[in-house]
Amino acid sequence: MSAHDSDVHTISPELPAMFDGMKLAAVATVLYIIVRCLNLKSPTAPPDLTYQDTPLNRFLLKSCPQLTKEYIPPLLWGKSGHLQTALYGKLGRVSSPHPTGIRKYLPMQDGATATFDLFEPLGDHRTGDDITMVICPGIGNHSEKHYIRTFVDYAQKDGYRCAVLNHLGALPNIELTSPRMFTYGCTWEFAAMVGYIKRAYPQTQLIVVGFSLGGNIVCKFLGENRTNQERVLCCVSVCQGYSALRAQETFLQWDQFRRFYNFLMADNMKKIILSHRHSLFGGSSVKTIDTELSRLYTATSLMQIDDNIMRKFHGHSSLKEYYEKESCVHYIHNVNVPLLLVNSADDPLVHDSLLTIPRTLSVIQVVGSCLIARKLKNSNTSVNFTHTWG
Repeated sequence: MSAHDSDVHTISPELPAMFDGMKLAAVATVLYIIVRCLNLKSPTAPPDLTYQDTPLNRFLLKSCPQLTKEYIPPLLWGKSGHLQTALYGKLGRVSSPHPTGIRKYLPMQDGATATFDLFEPLGDHRTGDDITMVICPGIGNHSEKHYIRTFVDYAQKDGYRCAVLNHLGALPNIELTSPRMFTYGCTWEFAAMVGYIKRAYPQTQLIVVGFSLGGNIVCKFLGENRTNQERVLCCVSVCQGYSALRAQETFLQWDQFRRFYNFLMADNMKKIILSHRHSLFGGSSVKTIDTELSRLYTATSLMQIDDNIMRKFHGHSSLKEYYEKESCVHYIHNVNVPLLLVNSADDPLVHDSLLTIPRTLSVIQVVGSCLIARKLKNSNTSVNFTHTWG
């Protein structure tokens, strides 16, 4: 036997063991990444509540165990907000309901046409009362979105009538009738919808619901004028940011992939604006149109789009003024109906620093009301509820 053959026989038995070790290391690395990305090690915890100790609040907590019970999310994907967002955004719900409603058209004073969809209840409310939920969706959303349809279907089955605002310009098959579309805090269309419901159903009472940007709009609407709170039982705001001016400081940061989400939302806003380019820019000169569109095409953040396009719909002279005027943080202290503010502590868009706003409200004594702030932990996800009970 040659020396070469001896070397081969000596080395060969060691190779499988080495490869097995590399495979184990690779598997361990993949498992570690999965555990980290899916937050599988994150513990669940009951809500962390901050509230004023009143008989009404004690009754609320006693009658609603969900407010204090530990939430156990789905095993694999339930602890990762990013994965939930990606799956839901691309795939939607399995067997999403299709509630049947009637689309209403409301002419506005500036020539715009507001639309909303009206869904009648599928049964009697447990109290026997006539209650209507007036719902404002998130940025660029409308009644045909999966999460809105699911919410409406659930509410209908519990005896609620639902009116869902379609943000001006959001519906792909509805043309704009004036050079204006929805903005961060314009309440005109929502006010028109609420006014219609009050006139059409003089006996109904209202529950006001807003998702994300819609949460800002409904809180601002209620705080703008005390008469807007008439016949309102309560208001629920889900995952809004309260102050656009303060939020913009965090929107370019990369933690929680906030900058990436900012880019995706900006891209969606581009598509909406470009789909209505003739209505929005038709009255401008060719040079102005080219300039506006050039800035729009190169925009990579919501702030750039807001500064170049959105703020001009209401004549704001600067981005700062636009964000100041259209944020509910300057109006929410005027809301005296029961108010529930829901936020996630690890929301990639709403930085934790913004949650000081509802937390501050929770210790402010308002005439005729008290406030509750709640943080519900879903592993790393928490939800901040603030209730104002009159």
